[in-house]
Amino acid sequence: MASPDEQFPTATYEEKMKMMAQAHMSEVDQKRSVENLIGFCEEYCGKCPTYEGTGETALGFCTIGKSSIIQERKGCLCAQCPISRTMSLRWDHYCVQGKAMELSETE
Repeated sequence: MASPDEQFPTATYEEKMKMMAQAHMSEVDQKRSVENLIGFCEEYCGKCPTYEGTGETALGFCTIGKSSIIQERKGCLCAQCPISRTMSLRWDHYCVQGKAMELSETE
């Protein structure tokens, strides 16, 4: 049987979230993981046509959920983001639709 590390690259988003929950990350590791996420978010969310010019300052909508400021879809960089690929995210426009966990639960 393959180890979780070997299974991770081909797992679905839901399987990856379950693996991560079972890994029991420490609070310090969780905080570090979120800090790493924000670096990617500045590069992708922060430069997205839907985000730019809205006055929104939050980032990481795939994790935190939809924006209360962004209303209009103009374009989307979500699919290009390394987080989408790494976590097998299959949605887009998280800033308007909501976080991945919520979208997964509505399928």
